[in-house]
Order: sequence, then structure tokens, then C-alpha cells
Amino acid sequence: MSQVLELFAPPIPLFNIDIHPTAVVDKTAIIGNGTRIGAGAYVGPKAKIEENTTIYPNVTILDECAIGKNAIIWSGTVIRERCHIGNDCILHPNATIGADGFGFRPDPQRGLVKIPQIGNVIIGNGVEIGANSCIDRGKFSSTVLGDGCKIDNLVQIGHNSQLGKFCIMAGSSGLAGSVTLGNGVIIGGSASIKDHVTIGDGALVAAFISIFKAL
Repeated sequence: MSQVLELFAPPIPLFNIDIHPTAVVDKTAIIGNGTRIGAGAYVGPKAKIEENTTIYPNVTILDECAIGKNAIIWSGTVIRERCHIGNDCILHPNATIGADGFGFRPDPQRGLVKIPQIGNVIIGNGVEIGANSCIDRGKFSSTVLGDGCKIDNLVQIGHNSQLGKFCIMAGSSGLAGSVTLGNGVIIGGSASIKDHVTIGDGALVAAFISIFKAL
């Protein structure tokens, strides 16, 4: 069935011009040949977007981001500073890549004080991120998604988490900070994984399951 659907699938929306006049592209950004940037999009200083990538209207790509070849970035997506997206990736509407990790410390005078999140997000090749999903930047280094990972809608991936290749996370599931998934791990819908848990290659976590100890 999937092969038949490929024959009948309509093309994705195209642009009449490569870079819409209302898009804001910093003069230091590097834009590859064949890349298209839609109305109201923003590309910040020293960002690099490689060949044949499509940036739909109202996408925000901040300073020093790198996006590979043949990517598709749908409207409303925000890619925060210094994050890296690989080749052939698809980011669906309103995905957020590189928001601050959820880190605070108690302080007797000020209550909860924000801990700086100085890392970034690195996404491999062939990764698909669903609508309204959030991947937080690392506190110290990088949050990493390996090649071929498929992330459904409304998924939360906490700071410094590490996903191997070809992992799947279904809708409304979540990883707390510093979770490690091996290759080919499948996380069912609404499942939740506690911080610092490690799940080995090929494991399946059923829907609505919560894991609080390392496997």
C-alpha cells in the first residue's frame, strides 16, 4: 500500500521564487543552491542551509544553525541557536528544536534560579519530527538524535538525552533529561521515561508505561 500511495501522492507546496521578499535572511548566512525560503521566515547570522532544502513560511532559524541537504521545515518551526539538522530531515509544523532544558536550582533568597543551558541539539540524517514536538538543548553538551529516528506529534525529549539510530517515539510520549536509548528502541504513546534511565537496543516500551529505573 505504501508503494501505491507514493505513486499518487501530490507534490508538496512549491514556491514561485526561491527566497520570498518578506523573508529575513542575515547577510552572513550561507544558503545552498536550490534552497527555498518562504514568506516571513527568519534565518539568523552565520546560519548555514545546504542545497535543495525547503523552508516554509514563518520558520525561525537562529544564529549559527546548520541544516543539511533536502530537508523540509514546515511553518511555525523554531530552530534555536547553534543546533544542527542533518540531511533529508522533515520537521513538521511548530516543532521546537533547542529550547532550554528544564533546569532550576533552589535559592534561599530568589526561590528557583534558572540554570544556564549552554549546549545544543544535534539531529542526524533522515529524521522526522512531528508537529508540536520539543527537543531541548543540552545543559553542558548536546541532545542527540541518531540517523533515521521518527518522532511523532507532541513528544518531549529532555536535555542531554541520547537516541540511537532508528528509534521511534509515538505521540505524547516523553523522555526526561539524560535518558539514553539504544538503536531501534520503540516508545509507545504517552509512555514516560525518568531521567538518567538507559534502555538497550531494540527494546519496546508499551503505551502509557512509566519507567523509573534503568534497564
